[in-house]
Amino acid sequence: MPSTKQACDALVRRVGYDPGRTKEVARALTEADMLPSGSPGVSPDLSPQDVATLMLGVALDAPLRAVAETVREYRSLRREGVPQGAPASISGSAGEALDVLAEIAATGSPDAKALVAKTILSVVNNWSELVLTDTIDVRRFSAGTPGYWQAYGHRRAVEINLGAFIDVIQELFGDR
Repeated sequence: MPSTKQACDALVRRVGYDPGRTKEVARALTEADMLPSGSPGVSPDLSPQDVATLMLGVALDAPLRAVAETVREYRSLRREGVPQGAPASISGSAGEALDVLAEIAATGSPDAKALVAKTILSVVNNWSELVLTDTIDVRRFSAGTPGYWQAYGHRRAVEINLGAFIDVIQELFGDR
């Protein structure tokens, strides 16, 4: 299992994140118990889902003091248009969707990885929204009204090609 430092280095190399920001976000998420902390003299072991959480945290345009709470908020977003209390089969959260993609990147078949590699993750930073766009579907997770802009002005988003995320997972975990 990789350490937090190895995960940060892989995200910087493969996704193109700023090294300083990535390290500080990892520290903030570790202090908030969203990433494992390890023990004295032993570095923490991260799962693919932890790496997905770190990737999301660095993509967010939030101050370091608020990054952990913002990651929690974004991971809890519901699929747009699905009411609260809907059946579990259709009401998964954005965090659950990211966790599934991380697991596919780590242990999925080559065909499944190829589909994930064609997915674009859009992290909207001026309102709470995540969008997963692939060749088949657009899955929008939002806290606002479906189909409406949630703020005045331009939509500011960070887009991540999940092919780079698969490369990060393969570098860290290899074929498990």
